[in-house]
Amino acid sequence: MTDSTPPMTSHRPYLLRALYEWIADNGMTPHILVDARQPGVRVPAHAVKDGRIVLNVADRAVGRLEMDNDSVRFSARFGGVSQSVLVPVGAVLAIYARETGQGMALPEEIGGSGEVHDDAEDSAPALHAVEDDGSGPSDGPVDPPDGDTPPEPRRGHLRVVK
Repeated sequence: MTDSTPPMTSHRPYLLRALYEWIADNGMTPHILVDARQPGVRVPAHAVKDGRIVLNVADRAVGRLEMDNDSVRFSARFGGVSQSVLVPVGAVLAIYARETGQGMALPEEIGGSGEVHDDAEDSAPALHAVEDDGSGPSDGPVDPPDGDTPPEPRRGHLRVVK
């Protein structure tokens, strides 16, 4: 890059929005993996595990979702209580579809704004599909299971009675 070339803005929010749209357009449930230790992250502390939290960001699970170049903001229910959530884009480690595990670990910034510093062991977070506990679409975060294989799709529990 030459001295006359202006620096480009971060590519992370654009990737995040594009992947969110791709997951939603395919009828899947987008989840984000967040480093809750990053400055500016506002999530319920009781839902954080090992410094990370998985958040269901599907339209049906959150209210007033906003994804701009700086942050992801929405309101969601955690344990039945509505709370505001704020996640700076630099704290989003990955976005993926709950049902298939397909998605992307977001790349680190290269010397620009929103730079992310992870420990060596955290630099490539493993993506895990998450199991829905069946308590409803807006019950906030869902912790990833211990296994690496995605769960089988859930079947409806209702049956036709004649």
